[in-house]
Amino acid sequence: MLAVRRLPRACARLSVCRGNASLQQTDVSSNPAASPPPPPQAAAPTPKPLKPASSPSKADSETTGKVDDAAVAENNQSRRNWPTHRPRISLEHPRQWNRPLAKGVLPAYDLALQYIEEDSKALIQELEEVRKALQASEAEGDVQRQQELSEKVKILEIQSEVNLPNVRWNAMNGMGDLNQPIYRHLTEKRWREDGALDLLMERTYQMHVVPDLLPDLRPSIDLRVNFPEPPPKDVYRRSRLKRRYQKVDPGVYLLPEQTWRSPMLYTTVWHTDTRLYTLFMVDLDVPDEANQSFQSYLHWMQPNISLSTSSASPLSIPHPHTHYVPPHPQQGTPYHRYVILLLPQTSPTEPIKLPKVSEADRRGFNFRAFAEEHGFDGSKGGGAHMWREVWDETVSKIYQDVLKTEEPQYGRPPTWDPYAELKGTKKYI
Repeated sequence: MLAVRRLPRACARLSVCRGNASLQQTDVSSNPAASPPPPPQAAAPTPKPLKPASSPSKADSETTGKVDDAAVAENNQSRRNWPTHRPRISLEHPRQWNRPLAKGVLPAYDLALQYIEEDSKALIQELEEVRKALQASEAEGDVQRQQELSEKVKILEIQSEVNLPNVRWNAMNGMGDLNQPIYRHLTEKRWREDGALDLLMERTYQMHVVPDLLPDLRPSIDLRVNFPEPPPKDVYRRSRLKRRYQKVDPGVYLLPEQTWRSPMLYTTVWHTDTRLYTLFMVDLDVPDEANQSFQSYLHWMQPNISLSTSSASPLSIPHPHTHYVPPHPQQGTPYHRYVILLLPQTSPTEPIKLPKVSEADRRGFNFRAFAEEHGFDGSKGGGAHMWREVWDETVSKIYQDVLKTEEPQYGRPPTWDPYAELKGTKKYI
């Protein structure tokens, strides 16, 4: 929209142009001193006079509206549709590392990449020389020299690739091959130093899982547990919405409805050889009426689970040894601690036979005695996870459909009243 302003007398030739408002034409003949402007040059284009906007016709307004709509549509088509979020990176949707800056934009960055590549090539060359020396020592039969060179080979295999940007990017985004030493080193270091292991150990000691269940626990496997997300509050959507599985942090509260089915277990293992483990799921807070205390309940057990760096996740247990019973915290009890353990067996290659636990023997399952009898030790590695639950109305359905027993109810014992007998008698005769 053109702004309305008063034109000076020196610009008399522009007075013939009209803007959005009417301007009175300047009388040139009344000023004889003002000379007419020179004619425009041929090279310069003559500006087109604007159409008067004082009284636009209906046809002009319709034409202008059509032109504006066409211009807006053409502008929208020419505008590129940029993605609103970063595409997901996984083994099904792989991606590669790209330079954040093109060559020549920042010379210091180019020199840094060049220095890293030259250092990697020098270490790879040194690695080849050490491998040749190792082969020579094996031919000579020098055992001590072989051990020293083998340790140096392991160190050089990691140092030669640890600073490469593409290797770091693959390890950070889960695209690394754990069969390679460099990716095993980076992923284990991230698990131990970035807080995942610290959070697990903090919750297990704060909730007294150690020593209530085990005297010692030193995990060597990253065990992740996924349960369905909480149900929506809307009853209509609860029966029609398909809930996705989500990761469970150690020590959080879950609803009994979320743990109706067995969880999806994901593992990250850092040993290339195949070893056998046994899975346990135990509830530590089942009431023991006879002893006025608490006892354990075995929810799940599966021996002879083979794990290595090439094992598939989540774990597949088609025929469980002791089938999964969903958690069912009793009414009137405090929160229950549910622990999943993945403990190494005494022989990493030979399968073991464990006795089947009956439904009646699940309650009061003595895990410590069972572990000592069959050689399970939490200080020798393995994986662990835990969460908490409290009673709600859905637990009654578990007792009715799964356990097929009457649901117990617990509470605090009544306080002894020394005047109970007197209160039952008449106060006045």
